[in-house]
Amino acid sequence: MAKAIIGKKVGMTQVFNEDGTVVPVTVVLAGPCVVTEVRTEEKDGYSAIQLGFDEIVKETRVNKPMAGYFKKQGVKPMKFLKEFRGEAGEITVGQQVDVNVFEEGDLVDVQGTSIGKGFQGVMKRHGFAGGPKTHGSHFHRAPGSIGMCEFPGETPKGRKMPGRMGGKKVTVQNLSVVKVIPETNLLLVKGAIPGHDDAIVYIKEAVKAKK
Repeated sequence: MAKAIIGKKVGMTQVFNEDGTVVPVTVVLAGPCVVTEVRTEEKDGYSAIQLGFDEIVKETRVNKPMAGYFKKQGVKPMKFLKEFRGEAGEITVGQQVDVNVFEEGDLVDVQGTSIGKGFQGVMKRHGFAGGPKTHGSHFHRAPGSIGMCEFPGETPKGRKMPGRMGGKKVTVQNLSVVKVIPETNLLLVKGAIPGHDDAIVYIKEAVKAKK
């Protein structure tokens, strides 16, 4: 099966290698997850497994369509569901997936929602330098020219302008698994991952793994 799990970002810290070098890591509470559905080429046209994370204790918090779905699958209601492409192998519905699917040194891709920063100008959003601050300049943090004159008389698509920043789906690739702690379901991943603390993240085996 493809290595994958759903987790919750705990925060960042640092650990020391055997040679004494410091490694910044993100701590993820990964799983345990439950396999809620298995997709196959014959039935669905593609192969994948669907994982559920964070059990819903009160079944009254589940709407009727989803309650019926979970009942049909024979699993308890879960707050978060995510499909991961790949051959299921011997995986069956109801089976539990924990951090032991990963090993130290594995390369993973981590997907999450970046921290929202609201409406921002071009200097913060795109890194514009801005204009002179002195000598009577009236041009400081403005974007400058955004289009042409009479022809074609419009603003080109893709022009870098002020707007909503953050709050988007982001995937960070080829992060290394520094440590796996199965006793507490913790995964230490080298570097930073998207989202604020307690944000839900999706971890899977790296698609473009470095050779």
